[in-house]
Amino acid sequence: MHGFVRERSAAAGLVGLAALLLALAPAYGQGTSQHSQSWLDADLLAAAKAEGSVAVYMSTNEQEGLPLFKLFEDATGIKVNYVRAGDAMLMSRVAIEMRAGQTSFDILFSSAAHKVPPQMLAQYVPPQASSIAHAARDPDQRWHGVYANYNAPAYNSQKVQAAELPKTYEEFAQHSEWAGKVAIDSTDFEWLKAMFQHYGEQKATQLIRSIVAAVKPVVTDGHLALARSVAAGEYWISLNNYVMLSTNVKLAGGPVEIFPLDPVALFFSEVAVNAKAPHPNAARLAANFMLSQECQQFLSKFGRLPTRNDVSTNPPGIIELLTTKKIVTTLFKPEEEKKWQQTFAALFRPR
Repeated sequence: MHGFVRERSAAAGLVGLAALLLALAPAYGQGTSQHSQSWLDADLLAAAKAEGSVAVYMSTNEQEGLPLFKLFEDATGIKVNYVRAGDAMLMSRVAIEMRAGQTSFDILFSSAAHKVPPQMLAQYVPPQASSIAHAARDPDQRWHGVYANYNAPAYNSQKVQAAELPKTYEEFAQHSEWAGKVAIDSTDFEWLKAMFQHYGEQKATQLIRSIVAAVKPVVTDGHLALARSVAAGEYWISLNNYVMLSTNVKLAGGPVEIFPLDPVALFFSEVAVNAKAPHPNAARLAANFMLSQECQQFLSKFGRLPTRNDVSTNPPGIIELLTTKKIVTTLFKPEEEKKWQQTFAALFRPR
């Protein structure tokens, strides 16, 4: 039986964890690289099966995670135990366990993996990593992107006509009739950083303030909840949301469509191996599986956007649409979190 913990993500929980994680980092050595020809390499599989199980910490919901790792279990005979929680809760749990000298998890599957101090993660290049996009590969070889998290506005096609949609973020400020019908998640710091990188600090600040003044966006809690609220007509437009979640709601029958604008922020849900994994061979085998075509095809059924170019999006053509715009990859360390949290709050706080 799989073990999992359901915990709610809290962006504020990431702030302040950096110092604790960094303080713990020296106790962690550098992992050794393992190599195999496929994710079911016979030698690695034999060593992994001898370890018996693999422990996964992940932020992807259990409705996707349980059947995904059932594929791994069926192929390998290795039991998967996982803890499911939001990114902030996972970071907090990792910090607490490291401080206590515990090594409870084998792999971390989270969009916050790149924020873990590097000494805590093994340097490992899964063989399947050669098939993923270069932007999804950590130059330091400590994490790899399993699926891509593009950011773009979305709208309820029953409430707003496509012809009415802004063609730039500047045009949002021309739609005061949408006041109170536009929303954004309170943790969209990657999107905010992309806006600043694209426009420059001064122009981005002025632009966002003009949008806030015109449409008075509601600040919500939870990207999936926001996508569902747009589909339900509670909000007509999301100023920004995760494309994969807007797509997930569309696949479920919701009247939601994305309309990407410059810039499109991009980050990844990443897999990383614990430098002191209790089951190091099973960890490496599982990490390789996460980058495989089989895994990414499975995840694409839920609207997740693959990092492999030999896996199609669902529905087709999403990445091709997104890449007609300026893509800005936004990865930042925990010590940056507080800055972007404060900037976001200052810009979206009612004036």
